[in-house]
Amino acid sequence: MPDQSSSRLSGSLVLITGASAGIGAAIARVFAGAGCHLELGARRLPRLEALARELERDHGIEVGCREIDVRDQAEVQTWVDELAREGRIPHILVNNAGLSRDLLPIHEGRVDGWDEMIDTNVKGLLYVTRAVLPHMVARDSGHVIHIGSTAGDMVYPGGNVYNATKFAVKALTEGMSLDLVGTRIRVSSVDPGLVETEFSQVRFRGDTDRAGKVYRGYTPLSPEDVAEVVRYVASAPPHVNLARTVVYPTDQRNPYVLHRRDEGEG
Repeated sequence: MPDQSSSRLSGSLVLITGASAGIGAAIARVFAGAGCHLELGARRLPRLEALARELERDHGIEVGCREIDVRDQAEVQTWVDELAREGRIPHILVNNAGLSRDLLPIHEGRVDGWDEMIDTNVKGLLYVTRAVLPHMVARDSGHVIHIGSTAGDMVYPGGNVYNATKFAVKALTEGMSLDLVGTRIRVSSVDPGLVETEFSQVRFRGDTDRAGKVYRGYTPLSPEDVAEVVRYVASAPPHVNLARTVVYPTDQRNPYVLHRRDEGEG
């Protein structure tokens, strides 16, 4: 039986935030491989431009790049307004931009890190969605996919504010879906467990040794694993909405339960 998922996606325009590395870049690659055109946003423009050249060369698609900080509402709105004037409102929006800072008890927390997480993970997601979604509603079609986290299910020590932002993403996903009932717009989230990316380096503010220890002794998810799940969610038939997809590495069973192997264990 032929696989219709790629044909359903081919020719679609996908907007991805936080696309310069990690999960965002992997998502861009899988959608490019499915024949989608892309609009990529991130703070590191040289990385975006290199990725765009790669994808245009390898897949013959159109890729737009924008240096964007999702925390800046005016900047986000200007970007989407320009896309609208060019007739490039996305069929699929992937709200991927997000980060964590520190792993401290609440009474020792750094307020600058709290602000950065809330402004990026929650307000940034809202700013991008608020700019794009009215165009999808006017067209009565589209798909919004949030990259959430299993940290939105269960709080862990030191996670406090990061956990709170991912609980918020879960609530916003559900609330947005309710608000859009009666339209043909789907709202989904893909919520991964432990994924080996730059996430821990950012959380620990460049402490690469501490970040590396997060992923030792087990096989974590890769960005490509998560990206393939996003592609699967996006390629479901129009009458099917995979509202929430939770993805763990096999060695992890919830945010607390993780099997780490001893040295030499197979």
